[in-house]
Amino acid sequence: MSTSPRVWMITGASSGLGLDTTRYVLQKGDIAVATVRKPEVLDDLKAQYAGRLLVLKVDVTVHQDIIAAFKKVEEAFGRLDVVVSNAGVSILGEIESTTDEAAHAMFEVNFWGATHVLQESVRFMREVNQPGKGGRIIQITSGTGIVGYPACGFYSASKHAMEGLTETLAAEVDPAWNIKVSIITLGAFRTNAVATGMVKLPLHPAYANSASATSRKAILASLTDKMDPAYQVNGDTAKAAGVLYRLSELPSPPVRLVLNCVELARNKIASFSKELEDYASWSEGVKLN
Repeated sequence: MSTSPRVWMITGASSGLGLDTTRYVLQKGDIAVATVRKPEVLDDLKAQYAGRLLVLKVDVTVHQDIIAAFKKVEEAFGRLDVVVSNAGVSILGEIESTTDEAAHAMFEVNFWGATHVLQESVRFMREVNQPGKGGRIIQITSGTGIVGYPACGFYSASKHAMEGLTETLAAEVDPAWNIKVSIITLGAFRTNAVATGMVKLPLHPAYANSASATSRKAILASLTDKMDPAYQVNGDTAKAAGVLYRLSELPSPPVRLVLNCVELARNKIASFSKELEDYASWSEGVKLN
């Protein structure tokens, strides 16, 4: 890898993993472009790293904001080495009772916002960076993107969608472009996501004794000192930021990196594999003669 400072863009950089990744990148001597809805939240960090931190006001639900941000990166630095697509919100609510309005608003952030960031990242790394220079694109998703989690159905759906889209993008890019795409599937990390980044809808009365009610209780318990064993929030975003940096330096990074939810993924694979083999013979009866 080059020893010159790399240019990073991190979306959703005001808190949690986005903020810690921005800090880590700057501490390593690289340049960070942090996109946030309220730039003033990073005033102290900007003062500390004057000249190496560019803070941009971006609402990822506004496509033009994203296009403008990439244009500003081109004007300021003329290149972009790593993009971390991290911005996201969530909904706590049963599928049956989640309103279209709430679901659509979340998808505008988690799916369409992230999609537009991916599109602009590929275009920039192919057409603005030097030919063959490429870059690294890191899409943050969630364990709910591989396993449906009761009371988080629409959030899970948005993360499933981004897993599928990002995996497809990784297969579509021409190897000659040298653009490496990775999905980071996160388990539960200690952030303010549940406290301030989650829309909490009332429990549907019909689900009072269901797995959804149990999940709700466990998730909301993470806001207290007595966490539910079913939902252990034990991830450290500062340490995860170091993992993202390490990943960005790999010449051939994995398409998928499961972080702090390995057992969840293993159980999913085991369950899927068993059902696949149990019913594999059913495919034989649907083939053309």
